[in-house]
Amino acid sequence: MFNERKLFYYIRTETKKHNLDNVSRTKAYQNFYMQYPELKWALLASMVSRNAGWNMTDLHLSPFRKVLSGKQRNRLFMTYERANWLIFSDAYPQLLTYALSIQYNQPLFHLLPQFRVSQFMKKEWSSFWKHGDRNRLMTALIINEQNVIHSPVIKQDYFQYRIFMRPPYLLQDMLLLNAILLPNRFGTLYGAFVHDFTNINKRIELGKKIASIMFHPDVYYSLLDFVLTAEHTGSRRDYEQFFYSNFEKAPFLRTVYPVITHQDNIRRDWYKIRGLKRKWTNQLTAEPDTGIKKSFYNRRKLLYAYSYVRDIVAPGTS
Repeated sequence: MFNERKLFYYIRTETKKHNLDNVSRTKAYQNFYMQYPELKWALLASMVSRNAGWNMTDLHLSPFRKVLSGKQRNRLFMTYERANWLIFSDAYPQLLTYALSIQYNQPLFHLLPQFRVSQFMKKEWSSFWKHGDRNRLMTALIINEQNVIHSPVIKQDYFQYRIFMRPPYLLQDMLLLNAILLPNRFGTLYGAFVHDFTNINKRIELGKKIASIMFHPDVYYSLLDFVLTAEHTGSRRDYEQFFYSNFEKAPFLRTVYPVITHQDNIRRDWYKIRGLKRKWTNQLTAEPDTGIKKSFYNRRKLLYAYSYVRDIVAPGTS
């Protein structure tokens, strides 16, 4: 038998412990996947979280320091950090509830509303327990987590007016300077560019595309080898060590960012407010393309060139 109050306390305590920063979240997702590989979303979450860490420390590279003010860079960091924290605070209790269900050999998903998890996911976990459809659950979690961050981050006034409607973000989005990359130890990169991040349909589509590439047999095994070999530090050094790169090296995340304390405001159930769009549940198949490595680093060269010219033409204006 089990005591529900003790289970609630355990889940809440474990979630808070691992939701410290980007490094701890990434490792928690990764470790969970290795223990429960049927939960494919956990591996997806760990890789998207790795990329969030890389984007955070990129802000300390010279072109970002030249082009953006310290306040602008801090706001961009807080956008990544807030979304990363919020998704973990919603998703990790779900993962732990599943683990406890396995331990006690009975579904415990009735506990999920206590952690403000949507009714949509409560139904999806019950379906997974009965039918074991791994891809359906992964898609459901992609849909859920993008909806979880939509109002508190993407549509929140602070981020809207100080990030998403400002030239630095709009330029980055227009030039496709951001991407979700899937590395391996052979120096290959797979993945997809991030575009129109404020559009929830595009974010869900991107999540499904990355998942399709990630679990393709040409990608999965070498990616998993990378995950188990390269310790996540929040710096692109994690994967750039496996190919020659003369680009400036980003610092390790914990050397430049403090632990951020977040206010956990009461969330409303997105499913009750917005409902579910049928197209969100459609499966998406994407073929791996190694060309993203060249495209991504060519755009980095343009960024460095732009910052260099800007510094000459208008020094000290950032």
